[in-house]
Amino acid sequence: MSKFIFITGGVVSSVGKGLATASLGLLLRRRGLRLAMLKLDPYINVDPGGMDPRQHGEIYVTDDGAEVDLDIGHYERFSGVNLNRFSNITTGRIYQSVIERERRGGYGGGTVQVVPHITDAIKESFLRLEAPDIDVVMVELGGTVGDIEGLPFIEAFRQFSLERGGDEALFVHITLVPFLRASREIKTKPTQHSVQKLREYGIQPDIVICRSENDMPEAVKEKIAMFCNVGRNCVLDERNVEASVYEVPIILRNQKADDLICGRLGLPAGSPDLRDWEEMLATAATARETAEIALIGALQSGGDSYKSVSEALFHGGAANRIRIIRREIDAEKISVGNVDGLLAGSDGIIVPSGAGRIGSNGVLLAIRWARENRIPFLATGFGMELAALEFARNVAGLAEAGHPNLPPGVSNLSLAVMARVDAERLPTHERAAGRRGLYACALERDSLLRQAYGGLEFVRERHRNDYELNPLLLGRLREAGLSISGANPDSQLVEAFELPGHPWFVGVIFYPEFLSRPGRPHPLFKAFVAAAGTRGAEKSE
Repeated sequence: MSKFIFITGGVVSSVGKGLATASLGLLLRRRGLRLAMLKLDPYINVDPGGMDPRQHGEIYVTDDGAEVDLDIGHYERFSGVNLNRFSNITTGRIYQSVIERERRGGYGGGTVQVVPHITDAIKESFLRLEAPDIDVVMVELGGTVGDIEGLPFIEAFRQFSLERGGDEALFVHITLVPFLRASREIKTKPTQHSVQKLREYGIQPDIVICRSENDMPEAVKEKIAMFCNVGRNCVLDERNVEASVYEVPIILRNQKADDLICGRLGLPAGSPDLRDWEEMLATAATARETAEIALIGALQSGGDSYKSVSEALFHGGAANRIRIIRREIDAEKISVGNVDGLLAGSDGIIVPSGAGRIGSNGVLLAIRWARENRIPFLATGFGMELAALEFARNVAGLAEAGHPNLPPGVSNLSLAVMARVDAERLPTHERAAGRRGLYACALERDSLLRQAYGGLEFVRERHRNDYELNPLLLGRLREAGLSISGANPDSQLVEAFELPGHPWFVGVIFYPEFLSRPGRPHPLFKAFVAAAGTRGAEKSE
């Protein structure tokens, strides 16, 4: 049977549970263990697909088209495991499944309650991942211990551990250990209270990982061990990292976190091989060349809306030995009068998908600026759709061209740059919902796209698009100089375009950032960063 690791967090939200879980996953994978991973989110939304990325962070997409929490991106990047729709479950989905079952008579007319019916459904969600070829199932609970919405999940953890018994399950609790600058003291009381609350719910953590601003003195760790009822060697210090989140696995490995887990669960011994990981970190840290990349988007709530893009830029920079200087520019603040000043000095401009309708006029101005000033440019997802719109209006002479998602809308289909595709082009279930998940892309010979992919003829990329480049306008766009460099081999839907004569200008309807990995950057991000680095070098001469 598979062994289970349950990860909870305390004191504050956003304490770094996702990164810690991903880092432990990397260490276990490098020991040769086979993993499944699950993020449990206590919110009532059925999935993150309709949530505002500025509030909850980016919406990540898996190979099978599931729209999931951004922590799944951390899991995939660190562990190297491609996850699926069963890797993210919400309270909304749990309740939906129980209510639908009750409506079908699945409970025989009995009273449906949180215990046992909701907790049983929660246990089913992580038992679904158990398999003969899976050694460890890692289950992270979002939110903070003590939150009312998390109680059914914690109760399900307790029940499962009791039912399995022995060395089948292990609990990791991650807390914040604050440093009070005024008194220059490290305070352990919040961690003590968080663990106390967890124990009130019937769970004794086996390992406590302490998120801290600095290294914790030995006396502090001993105090936490004493009052949290764990061995001293089971109190781990996860200090804030300066250069890269990819340092976290090294920090945990140096404290033998994976040894503790394997010892407690009776898993095969061995040591993880992290030489390539350490080499990647060293290469990134010693990069001498720089490239200033302007990321254009809706940034009112910070950078989690573009987490995968930021990480993919780091991967591309490390592979090129280029240090990325990322400037995040709020699209709503871009105007005709200030676009030159805001973007001057940029070696590359990237427009990811997350901007949506917010700031679309500013995004269009930035795209035009990159095109006219011959700045290396990459647009993904909805960013590609806006790049097509900018080209249609300002190059192809289609001044009235519009987009269905942007005001004032498009009354004439022949003027819509993006449109729903004719029903014959897509399977029935995708005509309304668009495309989600992996789709093939045939790469045009002698294109920047094919060159970036190392000469490959076909690739498969993750999609999350509701509209396609309108076939009715395609001829006009081509006549004006737009080069279609990628298309789906089955439907002939446009996957990518570029501008001949421009140093590097590529738009793709898919999300390459979702398949970028540390040490294995996505080819498009690697090529884009290389082009930006070349411009940066030329600028400094």
